[in-house]
Amino acid sequence: MIQDIAANHTSTLSNGEIPVAAGIGLRACHYPDFQIGKPPTAWVEAHSENLFAAGGLPHRVMQQVRSHYPLSLHGVGLSLGSMDPLNKEHLQQLQQVISRYEPGLVSEHLCWVASEGRYLHDLLPIPYTEDMLQHVSDRIDQVQNVLRRQILIENVSAYLHFADDQMTEWAF
Repeated sequence: MIQDIAANHTSTLSNGEIPVAAGIGLRACHYPDFQIGKPPTAWVEAHSENLFAAGGLPHRVMQQVRSHYPLSLHGVGLSLGSMDPLNKEHLQQLQQVISRYEPGLVSEHLCWVASEGRYLHDLLPIPYTEDMLQHVSDRIDQVQNVLRRQILIENVSAYLHFADDQMTEWAF
């Protein structure tokens, strides 16, 4: 249970700023803890896409969470490394979730998850090339302009390397 994870931490609602302290990644198994009380954690991270539906249990829990904790939203579906155009519907849904819950941070994986409009349900790696660096930089800029905020980018664990890589992951 969450109490075991952060037994000595107290939670306080701030202006949304994420404190320099351990938080918790919200999973469905944590929902009952947040529904019946205020588990001791400094902040909460939730997957953005879990909040794209209009209502239901995830939103009821998130309202409880957000009333007591700073929030970070983390996405896995923007497909920043894809050659497909940005999914405007996905971006609009993300913008609505951000407006609703006012997270302190918004982050996204640097990967691709879709090709030719088909979602592959995996965080797929990208080649470390100058062209890809320009491509993802342009897409990140587009996303930040739509959301009117800076986003954090999380690298994907690269379980393969491309023959055309021009740089290391950390240089990329």
